[in-house]
Amino acid sequence: MPRRELNRYPTAAALAAACAGEFLAFVAASSDQVTVAVSGGRIAKDFFIAVAQQAQAKGQSLSQAHFFWADERCVSPGDAESNYRSAAELLFNPMAVPASNIHRIHGDLEPDQAAHDAEAELCQFARLYLGNQPVLDLVLLGMGEDGHVASLFPGETEAVMNSPAVYRAVMASKPPPRRITLGYATIAAAREVWVLASGIGKEAALRESLAPQGKTPLARALRERARTRIFTELAV
Repeated sequence: MPRRELNRYPTAAALAAACAGEFLAFVAASSDQVTVAVSGGRIAKDFFIAVAQQAQAKGQSLSQAHFFWADERCVSPGDAESNYRSAAELLFNPMAVPASNIHRIHGDLEPDQAAHDAEAELCQFARLYLGNQPVLDLVLLGMGEDGHVASLFPGETEAVMNSPAVYRAVMASKPPPRRITLGYATIAAAREVWVLASGIGKEAALRESLAPQGKTPLARALRERARTRIFTELAV
């Protein structure tokens, strides 16, 4: 059975602070570059703020971390819906992360081209294994009310979910609809995956995702991994 480490916190703020501390320890423990894929959403913003605050308090640099994205909306980088924008404003700029360490998905390009370019760039930095599947050191995921992670939404066919594509263009079931996402295979291949499951009304989705035969995208991602860490303030 896949192992799920469930970490519970009293509030979303406590969750973000705890995960930020774990993240900084993870980066500091590496003597080499670390490849990280981040996500968007409210809890991601709380996480970015907490990382910047804790790193500045410790005098810790993020210079060995290379940042990629679990998903991105097909918008310009300055758009309010851009996952890149929130990370830049709340983490990269306050921490003066070198521009060469930031590998955004170009959501302002044609989606298939953006997915192709994002895959090529990730493959330049990540370790590879069989089938040239890039192995990220850490993927940070949120979870939606329907159990979606990255921009992997319910309703996809088995053939699409089994795609070995590193990044692929998708039509989401919530706006903005056009997006680029990591595929299940790349999430399964990562050294570490941490899920920040937070927010009112998401308890049922998390319970379904943790069930052995759960049908949500998160449930599938969990089954495909040997170990996943889940951080949550939800009662499950």
